Amino acid sequence: MTSLREATREQSEAKRLLDAALAEGPAHAYLFHGPPGVGKRSLARAFARELLETTRRVHPDLYELEALGEMIRIDAIRELRRDLHMRPFEADRRVYLILSAHLLNEDAADALLKDLEEPPPYAVIVLVADDLGPIPETIRSRCQLVPFRRLSERAVREVVDARAPELDEDGRVALARVSAGRLDRLERLLDPRAADRRAALLEQARAVYCEQAFEPSAAAATLLECARERGAEAKAIEEANVAGLELTAREAEQRVRRAQRGAEREELLAQLEELEAWYRDLVVVAVGADAAAVHVDRLQELRADARRERLHGAERAAEAARETWRQLEEFNLAPQLAFEALFVRIADAFH
Repeated sequence: MTSLREATREQSEAKRLLDAALAEGPAHAYLFHGPPGVGKRSLARAFARELLETTRRVHPDLYELEALGEMIRIDAIRELRRDLHMRPFEADRRVYLILSAHLLNEDAADALLKDLEEPPPYAVIVLVADDLGPIPETIRSRCQLVPFRRLSERAVREVVDARAPELDEDGRVALARVSAGRLDRLERLLDPRAADRRAALLEQARAVYCEQAFEPSAAAATLLECARERGAEAKAIEEANVAGLELTAREAEQRVRRAQRGAEREELLAQLEELEAWYRDLVVVAVGADAAAVHVDRLQELRADARRERLHGAERAAEAARETWRQLEEFNLAPQLAFEALFVRIADAFH
């Protein structure tokens, strides 16, 4: 079972804030925020157990709320509010975890705000969000913000070494770096099907400058097909998960659809991050800094590709991938058009 000390080892600011909460008494509400896959949920549960002075995973004074469909709706918050005004059963307080709080819809957020303004004295509410943007400022201002950052390469490497001891040194280093500080991404990369998708991505990344007949639309289609494959895998997993839950057909369908779309979007963003890393690696290897490369398992190809005349193009290509990532993260872009436009820019940069 994860202890608070173990969970906060890589999250120094979170550790400082939560240690103070345990020593001096907790605030009435917290908002854990940061990228997925960095331990927010495990830390929220460990924090709750510390507050309740228990080691049990299930406790009568611990209430967890998770989105069932594509969002957290007002009915779920109303049910939480009814529970909120019940006195503790065993502990001195009650702890409420609202997971995926970035999925609160407007009505649900408004209903939750009332209890954040005047919570019962025994209640501690912990919201966990992957993104602060959708959280209304009225809610943010009533919570103590607990920031999370991506994990260090060292921390991810420890997990890689434990999970994939059969890989050679370069392979394990590359996995730790491509994971970009996120254990959820590492889990996906350890899947053999993810290795095939990564190989397809790097083939397109090289084809831009290696093949005279490179076609941007075909490259974009290849990467989008990889994203759809990842979405189909997530859909199958979520369908198995919801089969054992008491959900309406609509809730089950929405939850499956959210898992599929979320996986496709995450795959697209991860592709853009790796494209940027590949072109940055071309620059790194060209100047003789091989040890700093992300793709240490592909150094032979990088050394063959990293010509001096490609340096400027590689820099521009990395910036184009980074800019497309920002646009896709912030706006509702059509992925096919966004990736086609990106590959056109990258091809222009090299040629």
